[in-house]
Amino acid sequence: MGPHPAVAAIRLAVRRVLHDILNDHQTPAEQIPHERPPSPLVLVACSGGADSMALASALAFEAPKLGIRAGGITVDHGLQPGSDLRAEEVVLRLRELGLDPVESTAVTVGREGGPEAAARDARYAALDAAAQRHGAAAILLGHTRDDQAETVLLGLARGSGIRSLSGMAAVSGAGGRYRRPFLELDRQTARRACMVQSLPVWDDPHNADPAYTRSRLRHEGLPALEKALGKGVVEALARTAQLSRDDADALDAWAGQAEASVRDAAGLLECAKLYALPPAVRRRILRRAAIEAGAPAGSLFARHIEEVDRLITGWRGQGAINLPGKVVARRQGGRLVIRQG
Repeated sequence: MGPHPAVAAIRLAVRRVLHDILNDHQTPAEQIPHERPPSPLVLVACSGGADSMALASALAFEAPKLGIRAGGITVDHGLQPGSDLRAEEVVLRLRELGLDPVESTAVTVGREGGPEAAARDARYAALDAAAQRHGAAAILLGHTRDDQAETVLLGLARGSGIRSLSGMAAVSGAGGRYRRPFLELDRQTARRACMVQSLPVWDDPHNADPAYTRSRLRHEGLPALEKALGKGVVEALARTAQLSRDDADALDAWAGQAEASVRDAAGLLECAKLYALPPAVRRRILRRAAIEAGAPAGSLFARHIEEVDRLITGWRGQGAINLPGKVVARRQGGRLVIRQG
């Protein structure tokens, strides 16, 4: 008798990603006869919740069969009393699954961008440091299809354009470091897999706290949409994310190719040539130029780029546009100058 369907589903998703990691990190040494290839290390980022515990158990089961070393890391954000003790419990659970190395790392969460964004930034910085410290080939994240649907709706509410609607990528980070095996699985599948395997899970009270935007969306917004539109909203939003990502990737590639053609010999952007481009391509070039000048990507919103775009499409002699990061955009002699002011 095979494993429970939920367990089989999470293991299959992880197995596919591990095969991808092996292919992506293949080295010439692996082509040399009698030469034993190095065994890559894959870490799982685990909060102790159902999604990440299901992911950890699947990794512990699948990795040894492929000759992959499997470890885990939990991040203590220090935002709740006793968070250090819970992090220690997660470490013990990961070790009981047979993962090694396993560690807990504490972070200090700032305030920039709001509590959720600040916690996310601190968490990814800690995960990046852990990957470098251990020489990990990849870090697995437990984001599910439900998380993807929430991310799409949050992007829609911000009005940030098609890139926000594309949600989370299955592969992201430097060198494809972050992998999300569960983006096509729902949250209930992960929870069910934990139940049938008797895996203890911790439900973060922040996930039910209406003070957090994502929590309100999860417990109020999405249920209201499903009541109004019927079941299948989550699947439709996840499908929208993939379609949007394909479109956004194509437009980004177009903008990358077009950028050189709209710069003069000194490297300045020529307004007339920018004007001739489709708006979606032009605005991507403007956004990239602002980021290169020092504007933080996370603080640069669609409204900022629209104001800069008006220097090209609606020029009436207006003054400079102030952007995040003390970056200033102004039109001078038919050129668009974007630099820190």
